[in-house]
Order: sequence, then structure tokens, then C-alpha cells
Amino acid sequence: MDITMENLAINGGTPVRTQPFPIWPVFDALEENMLLEVIRSGKWGGAGTALTSEYPSKLLQMEESIAKLQDAAYGVSVVNGTVAITVALQAAGLRPGDEVIIPPYTFIATATAALAYGVIPVFADIEEDTFLIDPDKVELAITSRTKAIMPVHIGGAPANMERIMTIARAHNLKVIEDSAQAIGAKWDGQGVGAIGDIGTFSFQSSKNLNAGEGGLLVTNDKELRDLAWSICNVGRVPGGAWYQHTNLGQNYRMTELQAALLLAQLTRLEDQMQRREANARLLDELLQDIDGVRVTARHPKMTRHAHHLYIFRIAPDRAGRRDKAEIIRMLNAEGIPVTAGYVSLNRNHAIIKAVRDWRGSEMINECPISERLSEQEALWLGQNVLLSDEQAMYDIAAAVRKVLHAGQ
Repeated sequence: MDITMENLAINGGTPVRTQPFPIWPVFDALEENMLLEVIRSGKWGGAGTALTSEYPSKLLQMEESIAKLQDAAYGVSVVNGTVAITVALQAAGLRPGDEVIIPPYTFIATATAALAYGVIPVFADIEEDTFLIDPDKVELAITSRTKAIMPVHIGGAPANMERIMTIARAHNLKVIEDSAQAIGAKWDGQGVGAIGDIGTFSFQSSKNLNAGEGGLLVTNDKELRDLAWSICNVGRVPGGAWYQHTNLGQNYRMTELQAALLLAQLTRLEDQMQRREANARLLDELLQDIDGVRVTARHPKMTRHAHHLYIFRIAPDRAGRRDKAEIIRMLNAEGIPVTAGYVSLNRNHAIIKAVRDWRGSEMINECPISERLSEQEALWLGQNVLLSDEQAMYDIAAAVRKVLHAGQ
């Protein structure tokens, strides 16, 4: 049946979907009971006392559990994922004025966390079919000031860590994995975050593992772990005296209350990951058959995708016929909560100004693929959408087909 413009919900037609999608976060009495346990213990504070306290610290349990999940030997909790990146850069030995290579298609904190410490973000464009940092562009961006590469596992999809690690070793660079969206993800069988020198995670309220706020650093290097722990604990050292401040640091500690929430949320993670994966696979099958849509590719060595986001593209010819913002409004009217996603960070005026202030130059790499995808083509669905039933995936595909083909 031909779809007329009058059929569209935005023009008064019947929406494809009227049922709501799952709310986030998912919780029950387990979270309540674990929080009560912490409250009644009177041990609410962070990791400054966790190594010596007789109380069985939920922070330590959480750090060990998530480190193990990601195949890392050590975990260090912090207040949020942004601070985790700044601490990772410090612990890895970068200094103000050094450069770190990052993708432009990422949350702004990937860049601002570096700039907060005076480290200059240098942008390497992304791969068109994956939205992940392009290793070939990474090599081209390396200068004498480059000290680290920071791949971002965008939407929960692991970047090409094999190529990135090869490049890093050849140039004696540190690798810091921004895994904020990738809890549970694996590259070639190994948990992300623990493949490079150090990795960072976020537990902000939208994340697949959620404590409202919070973050974690993971590593297999004990020296890096101890230094990161010290930086987060006002310069104290593990096993040292309370007023022994050996390094410069800040109070970046998480609380026992947040750790309790994370331990409870961890009990649901595996089932949720399996449901997201099944629905993402189904949605790929449904969308790739629609003229005008491109699904995001997966590298064969991407063992496990965390699916914090489901990202797909409107093909260039379709994007050219109809404004991306208009397509989003049309899909929202059909009951599908798509969003526009990121603006390419190399176009962000705050980032450009900060780089100029630090470096004395506004030189920012052009990233045409990231710019085009972010401005014209990329559409997002949140991870809670992938917790729906199969019918919801059919509804999404039906709405996309309806909007793109209306009036054609």
C-alpha cells in the first residue's frame, strides 16, 4: 500500500506505536535492601578507609566484581566517568601540553576531561560504517607531542583495539580506553577497558550499569592502579598512614551507597545484555531491508557489543531529500523515541576555544565523516528501547519505512 503524507502521524494519521517503551532504571527490593544495609552500617564513606575497615566494603566488592567482568586485575572507583578520564591521563604519565588522540564522535567529556588537566585533544576521524575511531586517521594524527591514544567504544561497540594497540606500541604511546558506554563489551574475547594501559567507565543515570553517578578505572598494571587510587584519595597511598600524602591528588571517591546500587544492578546485567543483543540483531535484519537506511557494521573481532545505543543511518540520498531534524520529528510522532545524537566535537566552539587557550592556536583537524554523519545521517535509539519485546522492533522498522517512504 502506498503511504501518503496524510498517513503520517505528524499530519494527523495513526501512529505506528502507542505503547510506551521500558522505563529506566530497572530496580526492585534488592536495591532497597542493599541501600538499607549500608545506611544501617553507618559506613557510608568512600575508599579512603576501604582498605583497612573491618566493615565488608561494598566499594571493594563492586570494584573487584566489575574489574573481573572486564578481565582486569584492578578497579578504582571514582565520582564519575569524566573524572575517571582525567585521573587515567594523570596516572598514565601525561602532562599539561601533551596531546591525546580521540575521535570527534563522542560525548564532550572525552575532550573536556583531557582539557581540564591541560592535555590537548587531537581529533582523528571515524569509520563511516562503524562510528568508531579510524586507526588509519590515528596514525596520521601522531606528532612529537602525542603521548596517548584514547579510543571510545561508542554506543557499547568496541573500537579496533588490535590496530590501535599495534600503532601505540610502534610509537611508544599509552592507550586509555573510554569505555563509558561499554560495560560488558569484549574485543576478540577480552573485556574492553583492560586491553589498553587503563580504561574508564561511567555509571551515570543513563548507562547500562547505573548508580545515578559514579565511575571506575580498570587496569592490569599494579603501579597504574596504585597511582590512580592515590590521585583519587588526596595523594594517600594504599596501606599508608591517614595523613601520609605522597602524591598530589583530590578527593574523587565514590560512596558505599552508590556501590550498593551497582552491586544490585550487576545481578541484572547479563540478562539485559542478552535481550539487547537479540533485539539489536532483529532490528538490524528489519532495517537493512528498508531503502534509505544503513545499519552500523560490526567488526568480526567484536566479540560482544554492550548496546548502550542503537545507531543507524539515513542514507545520503534520503538525508538530502528531507532534513534530519524533520525525520526525527516524524518518527517521534509515530511513537519512536529516536534522537539526533552527538555534534562532532571538532566543531564545538568551547573545545576550539579551550585548545586555542592552551596551545595558542585554533588548529583543529577536519573530520568530514564525523561531521556529515552527525549533522545529516545518524539516528539513535537508547538502550532502554532494546529492553522491549520483539514487537517493538517490528514497530520501529515499520515507522522508519513509513516515514522514509511517505509520498514516494
